[in-house]
Amino acid sequence: MFRRIGTAVVRHPVWTIVAWLIAAAAIVATAPGLPSNSDESSFLPKSYESIKAADIQDKAFPSSFTPSATALYQRTDGGRLTAADKKDVARITAELGKKKIDQVQKVVPGKPSDDGKYTMTLVQMNDKTTGQPEQADAAEVLRADVKKLTRGTDLEAKLGGPAAQALDQQDSSKRGEALIGIGTFAIILVTLLIIFRAPILAVLPLVLIGLVSAIAGGLIAYATKLFNLEANSSISSILIVVLFGVGTDYFLFLMFRYRECLRAGDEPKQAMINAVGRVGEAIASAAGAVIIAFLALVLSTLGFLRQMGPALAIAVGATLLAGLTLIPAVVSLIGPKVFWPSKSWQQEPEGARFAALGRGVQRRPALAAGLSGLVLVALSLGLFGYQATFDLASGSMPKTKESMVVQEEMKTAYSAGAAAPTDVYVSSVDGKPLDKSAFPAYEKKLAAVDGVASARMSLVNKPGTTADFTVTLKYEASTDQAIDTVAEVRDVAHASAPENTEAVVGGMSAIFKDIDTAVSHDYKTVFPVAAFLIMVILGLLLRSIVAPWYLMASVGLGFGATLGATVLIFQKAQGHSGLMFMLPVIMYLFVVAIGTDYNILMIARLREEAREGREPREAAGMALRHAGPTVAAAGFILAATFATMMLAGNSLLTEMGFAVSFGIAIAAFIMAMFFTPSLTALIGHAAWWPGHGDRAAEPAAVASAAGSVPGQGQEQDPSAQDSPRLPG
Repeated sequence: MFRRIGTAVVRHPVWTIVAWLIAAAAIVATAPGLPSNSDESSFLPKSYESIKAADIQDKAFPSSFTPSATALYQRTDGGRLTAADKKDVARITAELGKKKIDQVQKVVPGKPSDDGKYTMTLVQMNDKTTGQPEQADAAEVLRADVKKLTRGTDLEAKLGGPAAQALDQQDSSKRGEALIGIGTFAIILVTLLIIFRAPILAVLPLVLIGLVSAIAGGLIAYATKLFNLEANSSISSILIVVLFGVGTDYFLFLMFRYRECLRAGDEPKQAMINAVGRVGEAIASAAGAVIIAFLALVLSTLGFLRQMGPALAIAVGATLLAGLTLIPAVVSLIGPKVFWPSKSWQQEPEGARFAALGRGVQRRPALAAGLSGLVLVALSLGLFGYQATFDLASGSMPKTKESMVVQEEMKTAYSAGAAAPTDVYVSSVDGKPLDKSAFPAYEKKLAAVDGVASARMSLVNKPGTTADFTVTLKYEASTDQAIDTVAEVRDVAHASAPENTEAVVGGMSAIFKDIDTAVSHDYKTVFPVAAFLIMVILGLLLRSIVAPWYLMASVGLGFGATLGATVLIFQKAQGHSGLMFMLPVIMYLFVVAIGTDYNILMIARLREEAREGREPREAAGMALRHAGPTVAAAGFILAATFATMMLAGNSLLTEMGFAVSFGIAIAAFIMAMFFTPSLTALIGHAAWWPGHGDRAAEPAAVASAAGSVPGQGQEQDPSAQDSPRLPG
C-alpha cells in the first residue's frame, strides 16, 4: 500500500504539489474564523449545578446586574479617597454610561472599600457574548475611555473583570504565539542543520509544514463550526507546536530512510519510492497512536478539551498525509541536491556512541532496566504533592496584565471573594410565592458556613417564586479554600432550603467546583480508553499480548515521572499553589501517544534484529545501535519544540511546555533507549507470545544474517546507524 502511494507521488510530483496548493487556497479562503471563548462556564455540560444556576438567573432575573468589567479607582498617592475624588468617580461613571459603547448595557457606581482607599465603577455587558471577542473589544474601548476621563484628577484607574481578562488574554496569546512560532522555527532550523548540514533540507520542513498548518487551521475551524465546539485561545499555540514538532519527526523518519536508500545505490526517484514503502508504515502507526489518543478527548465532559481533541487529531492527520505525499513529491523533484553542500549522504558514518550504548544494554539488561526504572519511580513520587488550580483566565496570561493586577488589588481592598460572589437561588417547586419569613433563618445558616464572609437575600423575582441569596466568601474564587467552601455552602443550601423549595448554587467558585468534578470524571474515562486503544494498536502491530502490557506500563511510569517532576519544579521549587487543572489530561495524552511512538520504533527494530536469528539480548543491543540515532534526533527536536511554549509568559503554557517536553525527553532518552529494550531482553521470547514475531522466517535467515551488509538484504530503521550529531 505505502509503496503504491510512493510510486504515484514520485511519478506525478508536480500534480501532487499543485493539488496541495489548490486545497490550501480553497480551504484558507473559505474557512470561518476560529472562535475563542474565555468563559469557563461554557466548557461545562448543562447538567452541572452551576450551569443550572446560570439558567435560573437568566430566566428569573433577566435584568439582574452581573458586572462584566470593573473599573477600580485609587488615589495616585495611595491615600484615602476625598470628597472631590468621589465626585470625580461619579462623573466618570456617568460619562461612561452616556458613551453607549457597543455591548455595554449598564454602568453603575460600585461599593467603596472599608478602608476608604478604593471604589469602583461596575459595567454590565450583553450576556449573550460572554467570553467572546466582542466583549474584549468593548473592554479595550472602556479601558481607554476610563484612563482618558481620569486625566487631570488625583485618581488612578485600572480595568478588570471577565471582559478585561478576555482582552488581556487575547493580547497575551498573540504575543505567546509569536514567540512560540519564532522559537519553534529556530530550533528546527538549527537542529536540522546540525544533523544534515544542508540548508535546503533544514528550511524545507518549515515551508512545507507551514502550508500544512494553514490547511489544518481551516479544517479545524470548519469542524469547530460544524459540531458547535468550544475553543480557547491557547489551542492556537498548542497547534503550532504539534504541527511543526510532529511534522518534523515524520520528515526525519522519511529523510533518514531516503538517505539510506541512496547510499545503498538506488536511483534517486526509486530511492524515494523505497523510502515511502519502508517507512510509511512506521509514520502511519505513529500518527495513528497520536490521533487515537487525541480523539479520546471527545469523551471529556469539558468543552475545551472536547474541542482540543478533534483539533489536534485533524492537525496530525494532515501532517501524516503530507508526510506520505507532499514531502516525497517535493524531495523527489529536488533529488540528492536536497543534501547540498554536504556529501555525507554518499557514505555511511560510524555510529560509535549508540553502538557502545547497545553493547552496554546487551551485556547488562537487568542493570539498565533497574537504573532507568529507578529514575522513573523516584520522579513519580512527586505525584503525591499534586494540587490543581482552576483559574483559566489568570493561568493564560502573566500576572502583570492590568486585569490580573485589579484581581489582586481587589483581594486586598475588599473581601477576597467580593469580586466573584456565590449565588444561591431558591425557587418554589409548586409555583406559589416564596414564604419570605423563612429568609432570615436561611441567611443565618448560609452565613454560618466556615469560610463565608457574609450572606444576604439580595433579589426576589416579580412573581415572588425565586430568590437570590448573595454569599460572599473569604477567599478568591479560584482557590482551593473557596472551592471547598462552596461545596459546604451547597450542602447547607440544599439541606436547609425552606419547605417546598429547591436551592441551586452558582457563581465562579461553583463553576470551578464543577470543573473539578468534571476533570475527575475525565481521569476515569479518557485515561483508560486512550490506553486501551493504544494497546490494541500495539497488539495488532506486534502480534503479541505480552509486549503491549509492559510497553504501556513503561509509558504510564513515564507519565507519573513527568507529572511528579512538574509538581516538584512548579509547586515545590517555585511555590505555585497548584498546576492548571487540565494539565494532567493533556500531558497524559501527549506523553502516552508520543512515548508509544518511540517505543514502537525501538521494539519494531528489536523484532527485526531478532528475526535475523539473534538472541533477545543481542537483538536489544543492535536495536539500540540502529534505532537510537533516530529516536535521539526525533526526541530532541520534539522536546525542544514543546519547550518553546514556555516562552509564552503565562503559567498554563509554561507548565504545559515544561511537562510535555520533559515527558518526551523521558520517553525518548530513558524509556525507548533503555527501559523498553532491556525489559524485552530480560523477558526474552515470551515477550512475543502468543505469536512468534521474533522468530526467523526460515532457518536460512540465521545463516545469512552473519554475512548480511546494512542496506543489502536487511531492512533497516530510518536512522540505520546514522548519528544525529547532537551535542553530547
